[in-house]
Amino acid sequence: MEKRRLGESSLYVSPLAFGGNVFGWTADEKTSFALLDAFVAAGFNLIDSADVYSRWHPGNRGGESESIIGKWLKARGGRDRVVIATKLGFEMGPGRTGLSSAYMMRAIEESLRRLQTDYIDLYQSHRDDSDTPLEETLSAYGKLIEQGKVREIGASNFGAARLQEALRVSARHGLPRYQTLQPLYNLVERAGFEGGLEDLCLREKIGVIPYFSLASGFLTGKYRTAADAEGRARGSRVAKYLNNSGFRVVRALDSVAQRYNAKPAQIALAWLITRPSVTAPIVSATNLDQLREIVQAPALALDHDAIAEIERASTPQ
Repeated sequence: MEKRRLGESSLYVSPLAFGGNVFGWTADEKTSFALLDAFVAAGFNLIDSADVYSRWHPGNRGGESESIIGKWLKARGGRDRVVIATKLGFEMGPGRTGLSSAYMMRAIEESLRRLQTDYIDLYQSHRDDSDTPLEETLSAYGKLIEQGKVREIGASNFGAARLQEALRVSARHGLPRYQTLQPLYNLVERAGFEGGLEDLCLREKIGVIPYFSLASGFLTGKYRTAADAEGRARGSRVAKYLNNSGFRVVRALDSVAQRYNAKPAQIALAWLITRPSVTAPIVSATNLDQLREIVQAPALALDHDAIAEIERASTPQ
């Protein structure tokens, strides 16, 4: 399996990451174990989570995903075979939010306990915290790295200006540097990343691990009418794609998939993997059939005509 360097960090990862947002939500513990087993057995190593996953689900408090990953790590061993990425910053309860030094010191201990590990390979700021100086946040990351609790750091949901400023602060004060960015990016959500933010990542050698790579399942082709989304766990999230622009992308994926004897989801992921800025798209699955399909995406080598057809259909209007 090809391994790609995450930014200029010490981490090398496979070209797909498993998104742990489904663990404890649409995938129970038994299913999650089976998915993780199959993902690693297929040669992949990057598993992404967050402390807040899946607090939005009724009855959950947050931390469910990390807890399941931790139980799996303890049961299976082989901690050094996987790269564990997690995030902090979203609200976990009263007074439990943001990127202040005091809160970060508390949040990491809770994540380490749930993950049942001594260290986190990639610890990420889940979103910007404008109330906390960047120097304070980056200094706190520095302490965690010195303590051996964190190997590398990354950002998620940062705009170009704020990410650029964070890089300047790191360089000016000799502090740890964000090596990765986790943005919303897929074939129906191109405008927010392409342009200034993508250019910055390429220029500064920031590894990009986009989330919602399949647009909450829309790019699999299973949502072709409003009725298809009714009653689905992610149904409300795909409603905004059920329009002419979205369907134009799906038709292009259908066309290319037919030529490659592949599935639309595989083509959508293969396109992301070919982007010079992207290191490893994050993708989730809730059953083994879905997983077996998506892990074949890195083997697809899209030719110039296929890429051109997909990009004509998906270029923001």
